[in-house]
Amino acid sequence: MSASDPRTSDRPVLPALPPHGQIRRLTLNGAAGTVGRCRDHTRQALHDWGWLPTGDPDQQARADDVLLVVSELVTNACRHAGGPEQLIVQATERSLRIDVLDGLATPPQPRLPHSPGRIGGHGLHTVALLASRWGSTPQGEGLGKTVWAEFDVPAA
Repeated sequence: MSASDPRTSDRPVLPALPPHGQIRRLTLNGAAGTVGRCRDHTRQALHDWGWLPTGDPDQQARADDVLLVVSELVTNACRHAGGPEQLIVQATERSLRIDVLDGLATPPQPRLPHSPGRIGGHGLHTVALLASRWGSTPQGEGLGKTVWAEFDVPAA
């Protein structure tokens, strides 16, 4: 690749963000294809913020991790919380955060004991392995929760 190739890895990972970062929201209504819509929404944000496309295999792997975590969090909301209400993707120079809001106040619990050979029940374990941090926050007064995952932005 030449120095003028936009896929080179020597450019900033998030080159065009304002100092306070940027937020993308996708309001969801339980329609079919929710997981795919959320992945597409996140992929477009990653393109707009300079994560993709990339010639750097580590940066590509990190973007793939982000998309997999989106899939896992949205799938969990579909299976266990009546479906997600909103996806929020927020980027700053230092981190990328994924928020999935749903209407169930009960916090997610990884299936324990975790058994890699068992079918199903690996979503939150996968999120914990791929994300820098994850958790859930109540929305208040039993109105649901936000399940979130954060990724540290690699140095350019």
